Amino acid sequence: MSGNGKKGTILVIGGGISGMTAAIEASEAGCDVVLVEKNPYLGGRVAQMNQYFPKLCPPSCGLEINYRRIRTSPKIRCMTLAEVEKIAGKPGAYQVVIRQNPRRVTGKCTACGACVDVCPVERPDAYNCGMSTTKAVYLPFEMAHPVQFVIDGDACKGTECGKCVEACPYGAIELEQQPQTVELEVQAVIWATGWDPPDAAKIEGLGFGQYPNVVTNLMMERLASPNGPTGGKIQRPSDEKAIESVAFVQCAGSRDENYLKHCSGVCCMASLKQTRYIREQYPDAEVYVFYIDLRTPGRLEDFLAESQKDEKLQLIKGKVAKITETDGGDLVVEAEDTLLGERISQQVNLVVLATGLVPAEAAVRIESGGNLQRDEHGFITNDQPQGGLLGAGCAKRPVEVSSCVRDATGAALKALQSCVEHADG
Repeated sequence: MSGNGKKGTILVIGGGISGMTAAIEASEAGCDVVLVEKNPYLGGRVAQMNQYFPKLCPPSCGLEINYRRIRTSPKIRCMTLAEVEKIAGKPGAYQVVIRQNPRRVTGKCTACGACVDVCPVERPDAYNCGMSTTKAVYLPFEMAHPVQFVIDGDACKGTECGKCVEACPYGAIELEQQPQTVELEVQAVIWATGWDPPDAAKIEGLGFGQYPNVVTNLMMERLASPNGPTGGKIQRPSDEKAIESVAFVQCAGSRDENYLKHCSGVCCMASLKQTRYIREQYPDAEVYVFYIDLRTPGRLEDFLAESQKDEKLQLIKGKVAKITETDGGDLVVEAEDTLLGERISQQVNLVVLATGLVPAEAAVRIESGGNLQRDEHGFITNDQPQGGLLGAGCAKRPVEVSSCVRDATGAALKALQSCVEHADG
């Protein structure tokens, strides 16, 4: 360690649960941290969840604790709406170029909402998977951090309209903000870029994008969430009718040579959790889960055992081959029950596809030492061509939240070690 005791700076790319954890742990160990997130808020995919498994508690409490620790830390510089464009240099002395995209709403914002009231433009709400809209100026969600509105530059009419500028009593709107470039030197980099849902419309025969009552598991989280597009009411998207029957299709595109070869790890537990959402709102609904294998390792076996006590839940071992729609908007799920050795067809009101996860793309150009090493599925490996380049959480493999937290803590420790090793370099 250098004589002045300075431990150096760590760059964390991604502000989801892994990135926030890594940033907090590294900062509390004495490092300066620059936390870069491409969205206008921190929280990543966890912020879109309705509940965690197995305790079925909302993510808001855990997120709020992390938000507070970041907000009060003098060692964390948080940059939302930002993307790392280039990394050059060597371990212990990486030169980083960050593009800071315009928010068009400054820190004077109090989230009063006066700008929303006058905005004439609607845009699809990505936070709710496109199932609702917001105005061009919007707050991503109620407990977003930072609690600050943002303007979608692609949707906003800019100075041609300007109604939000006139309406804001605090002078917080700057429609002509431009992107900025930030350059800095760091000693280590943690990739906590998280995951994305694959495009379910590409999965042949399952009807996503063709039939409105076929949704993904991420969409189900938003439908069940109190701050979701329906206020937490699970209903058929086509006609808003109550649910009498629902089918969960596991490994929708996963473990498939034609789509995703890997197992996404968390989908079995996610679907079992979502069967509880259905049961809470519809005590008499028939629920079917079509699966290849139910993977609930370790302590999660208890959650499966408890779910199996539901007399109206049928677990059917069989891969779904085809989904079609009836004239009334119901769906017919065709599969082979491999335990009974027979083909079955089941008509339901709603189908939920467990589409799995893929590593989120981060278009970072590494100008020395070669690109990041990834496995055949696109996940970051532990062996990198240069020291101080580390992966964390779902950037490395599909894992649930508690595993992400543990993994990110380990990544922070390794990054800290790299900083110390090169502090005198």
